[in-house]
Amino acid sequence: MSDALFCIENLRVAYPFQRAGVLADGSRHTSWAVDGVSLTLKAGERLGLVGESGCGKSTLGRAAMRLLPAAAQVEGRVMFCGQSVFDLSPKSLRQFRGEAIAIVFQDPMTRLDPVMTIGAHCLETLWAHEPTLSPAEAKARAIATLEAVKIPASRWSQYPHEFSGGMRQRVAIALALLLNPKLIVADEPTTSLDVTIAAQILRELTRLCQDRDMGLLLISHDLTLVGEYCDRIAVMYDSKLVELGNTQAVLRNPQHDYTRSLLRAALHVQAEQPLEVLQAVGQTDLLLAPSEPRPSTPLLKLDNLQKHYTLEQNLIARLLSRQPSSVIKAVDGVSLDLYPGEILGLVGESGCGKSTLSRTILRLIQPTGGRIEFLGQDITELPPEAMRQQRRQMQMIFQDPHACLNPLMTVGQSIADPLLIHGLASPGAAKARVEAMLERVGLTPAENYYHCYPGDLSGGQQQRVAIARALITRPKLLICDEPVSMLDASVQAQVLELMLELKREFDLTYLFITHDLWLARFLCDRIAVMSAGKIVELGPTAQLFAHPQHPYTQTLLQSAPLLTRP
Repeated sequence: MSDALFCIENLRVAYPFQRAGVLADGSRHTSWAVDGVSLTLKAGERLGLVGESGCGKSTLGRAAMRLLPAAAQVEGRVMFCGQSVFDLSPKSLRQFRGEAIAIVFQDPMTRLDPVMTIGAHCLETLWAHEPTLSPAEAKARAIATLEAVKIPASRWSQYPHEFSGGMRQRVAIALALLLNPKLIVADEPTTSLDVTIAAQILRELTRLCQDRDMGLLLISHDLTLVGEYCDRIAVMYDSKLVELGNTQAVLRNPQHDYTRSLLRAALHVQAEQPLEVLQAVGQTDLLLAPSEPRPSTPLLKLDNLQKHYTLEQNLIARLLSRQPSSVIKAVDGVSLDLYPGEILGLVGESGCGKSTLSRTILRLIQPTGGRIEFLGQDITELPPEAMRQQRRQMQMIFQDPHACLNPLMTVGQSIADPLLIHGLASPGAAKARVEAMLERVGLTPAENYYHCYPGDLSGGQQQRVAIARALITRPKLLICDEPVSMLDASVQAQVLELMLELKREFDLTYLFITHDLWLARFLCDRIAVMSAGKIVELGPTAQLFAHPQHPYTQTLLQSAPLLTRP
């Protein structure tokens, strides 16, 4: 224990809303978010903490930084370099956070100030801990750190909203690395990153751990990721630590039932022949067989579609510089066809234009050029009212269901809203259709969920609500933007199976956007690879994985983590 960098001893944490439980005999009890967890982390060691949503992983990470609410009930000890974290004075705690332990949160947008530039975030962090640094020294150090996570110096003066989700996460990681901490707590740090950048970031963190004797506590629902980069794995289930051991030992011979279920779910998605897996459970008709003839008329046709953004210079810059304003070609001449009943995967690095393309197809943002044809009709220049009606047939499932569901509307109201907007049902009829859809997406009994609010549901349940809301108007095309990236492996597998079933039942066509290549291989008939706003490779899934033609596709495949390498 004496050589431990970080040590948790019998930690128990309960939040205020959890502490009012009453047993059947009238006695009170405490419902613990973390219940009796003990573990240690040595300098330079990488420990992966995995488990389902709500099991207590993030609470454990926040306990390490003493970021728990003041009203939380805490028992046990958290020690860092032999010193109790819970006994630090306010002044010592400010130094401890950042210099000793730094944390990278899952959603960087909630941690970045929208009115501060990226450069200002870096300088504020440095000067809060090292006020004697000169502006030139601070900027040089910040730029070096940003460039280490692949953010060029040219983006120093931009704001968080001008970055993609993956780029914002890279900013968050850079802020954590600025002060050279001894331990980094990374809470789902690569959820919104593509495989190449995730691999680069985790390789960099791994190198830093070795070079600087820095510890890494990697909190993730991705067993594959943890298996690739961590020395040991800790598995949490229902607030308890149920398994802890060497990574290879846990993956080869898991002891707990929950660990075995996580491993089965991850290996199922990474199966070499997903059609054979589905055949074993009698579901081969859920995927388009390779020999099945493709319909001659595409459901969606994109012809040289473009979306460009101009970075306007401020007044002083325009006066002093004769350089034209910079143009970002987020979507740069994309042409592709999507056929009825097909699942087309769209993969590529963060910031390559995948999400911009999806929003341009729906005309949530206006294209700069090109043509969008849907159901044989050119919708590129449709007036707003006509486009609104067209969206009945085109729906979208977003990455974060919590962010796209109104927290003040019940589940029933959220799902019924599209029906009422488009005048497809009366309030009474809408309620009946919503309840039927809730049953269909597995939220049963429906009456238990109809009056719930999004905050009452788990991440997997929220995503099922988002799917129900997208399907309630009976669309032909469903655009899925990273719909399962924030879910743990077991819940992810359930949602994917549901989406395959619904595809068959509702005769759906999917444009499936993901950075998970194994997920794309499992689910998609064809895959389009996007880089720098362009489609660089497009072809049948099996052919693309067996014989990738473009160097970028080859890089993606080499970067994708596997539980077991061939």
